[in-house]
Amino acid sequence: MKHHGYLLTTALTIFFIFSFLGCNTGGGGGGDDETCPEPTLDIAACDPDTVMFSTNIDNEFFPLNMLTELVLEGEDDGETIRVEITVPGDTEVVAGVETLVMVETEYEDGELVEISYNFIAQAADGTVCYFGEDVDDYENGIVVSNEGAWRAGENGALPGILMPGNPQVGDVFYQESAPGVAEDMGSIIAFGEPIAVPAGDFDDTLTAKDCNPLEDAETDVKVYVRGIGLAIDEEAELISY
Repeated sequence: MKHHGYLLTTALTIFFIFSFLGCNTGGGGGGDDETCPEPTLDIAACDPDTVMFSTNIDNEFFPLNMLTELVLEGEDDGETIRVEITVPGDTEVVAGVETLVMVETEYEDGELVEISYNFIAQAADGTVCYFGEDVDDYENGIVVSNEGAWRAGENGALPGILMPGNPQVGDVFYQESAPGVAEDMGSIIAFGEPIAVPAGDFDDTLTAKDCNPLEDAETDVKVYVRGIGLAIDEEAELISY
């Protein structure tokens, strides 16, 4: 579940969030000690052996249903980035759990570069759990790689947490738990920071920072809007929903 990065209209807001919380602002670079924070939430919240799950994803900051159609755009190193997030209504059984398939399609300068099929279910306490993804990387319209693909229950991989059921500032959690393949972590760093994106102005927001321990603790900022979902992913901003 990769995303690109945020535009100038919100960069100052995110900078001040980080400054206030003492966080490193470097998307594309690690923290001062190049390590990700220790998790405070147990991914047992997404244990397929003990937790009841649903494909009804109604978490306030990560809602998904067949009406979901988020489009984000931005620029990264001079290239136009476009990310389309849809839920076609397909399901997939992963680690014995029926999951909802969320499709992310990414373009650079109008050229298709990746389609990922993300397997997501919601625990009874509202936690949105991530059971893996199938990945197709494209060059010139041809699939050239499936790098980053993983599934819970295979090769030691466990489901991770995409959004806590009751998120709080200071929460840190594994989003992906596929050793050596995908180990992204997330942390909740702020609520209620106003943003202005092409799709509108919003202040009922949750700001998170992702950290990738497999990439020298590289960090990315994401902002979610209650009732909508992802609105900022580094340089990419919500243009329609």
